[in-house]
Parts: sequence; C-alpha cells; structure tokens
Amino acid sequence: MSNRTLAQWLGSATLLFLAGTGMAQAQTLHFGVAAEPYPPFAEKRPDGQWQGFEIDLIKKLCEEMKSQCEIDEIAWDGIIPSLLAKKIDVIFASMSVTDERKKQIAFSVPYYDSAIGIVGREGTKVEVTPEGLKGKTVGVQISTVSANFMKAKYEHIADVKYYDTQDSANADLLAGRIDLVMADGTAVDAFVKTPDAKQAKLANLATAPHDPIFGEGVGAGMRQGDTALKAQLDTAITTLLKSPDYDKISGKYFDISVKPNF
Repeated sequence: MSNRTLAQWLGSATLLFLAGTGMAQAQTLHFGVAAEPYPPFAEKRPDGQWQGFEIDLIKKLCEEMKSQCEIDEIAWDGIIPSLLAKKIDVIFASMSVTDERKKQIAFSVPYYDSAIGIVGREGTKVEVTPEGLKGKTVGVQISTVSANFMKAKYEHIADVKYYDTQDSANADLLAGRIDLVMADGTAVDAFVKTPDAKQAKLANLATAPHDPIFGEGVGAGMRQGDTALKAQLDTAITTLLKSPDYDKISGKYFDISVKPNF
C-alpha cells in the first residue's frame, strides 16, 4: 500500500478514504454519490477533491467501520441500477427512504432528515394547495421525492417541469423560466444563500406539509441481500448520530438540526 497522505487521496479522481490499520485485509466498499453537484451535501471542487456534508459522513463512517472506502460518481438517474449491477456497494446521495424504493433496495437507518422547501422570487405568496399552486410553473429534479409528490398531487394543476439535475432547475429559476423550485429544504436553504440567488432576489418561500411520499428520512441504499453490510452500516450510523462528531459535521453546513427523529 502506498504511503500517500490522506490529502493526496482526496485529490485523486476516485476519492479514497483509508481507515483502520489492517487496510490490506479490509473490504473495499464503493460508495456511490451523484455525479451532479448537490451542495452542501456532495460536490467536486475544481481541483478534483470531493467536499460536503455526506462526504464528511462517509469518512467518519468508514473510520468507525475500519473499512477502506472509495467514492464513485454516478449519474443520479442511474444510481439504483448501478447498485443492483454491483458497480457500487452503497448509495450515499441524499436518497429518501420510501416504500417504492424499498421494493428494489434495502436502506440503512436514516442519517439525516429535512423538510421539503420551495424557493422562488421574494414576495411571492405560495401555499402547497391546489389553489396555491394553480397556474404556477414548478421545477423538480427527476427521481426525487419532490418529483414524485408533484406528479402524484399537482401535475394536472401546476405546470411541472422535470430536470435531470438540481442545478438545471435552479438555473431556469434564476433565468425566470419557471416560477418555483421544490427540493430538499437544506439544499434550498443553501441555494438561496448563493450570490446568484441573492442577486435574483430568491427566497425560501414555504415548506411542504409532510406527506408519506416524502418517505422516512434519508438513508444509505444497499442491495437487499447485503444483510451483513446493512447491519454494519446501521451500527456505524447509530454510533455517529450519538457522537458529538455528527453535530460538529452538520454544524459546518446547516443552521438547523438535520438529525433524524426516527
């Protein structure tokens, strides 16, 4: 095993976290994250280094499990097929735990949770009701709980636009091509703090009322037969949630608690 430093590993094309002393014998776990930037959860900097809340959590979890772990970037709409094809071992990409997804894959205990937020121009009055969304053009990222919610509840009331990436939806909102964007509340909060959003006078306008479609928090996805890995991750996540390290990590990125209450 090379004696490269952790910083050098972080700068490699495939992020490698080294944890524990018996690395030669440790199983290499491949954590799949979305290739598309999703700040503040995971994004690749221009120098090739990964950063974000979920990246920091992966590092801590791998240290706890004493596992050698690699991060593989996968397009969001192909991330479950990549898991099922055994190209990765774990999905760690802000994936909400839903009954529909549980038909295909298994989930760990939740490692964070946040409400669904709606962003638009300052002063816009928004209610997540048929009357409140009628005539509005709402952008959502495909294969997300926000997209599922809008498709099931409001597709024939609002003009729902589906995007391959969250960045594309945000860009259309900035350009004035859509009225609103619905997404994970913490991602919405981070977006409205960006210089572009401030210049466009965007604001976090509302929080969607909880719906079963939104799931049971965010968990790590695994193949249904990987019961030993699930048990290992469940233990590591539970330990981290009880540790001051979790609050320290989340405090770097969020002004509110994202600790799940499940």
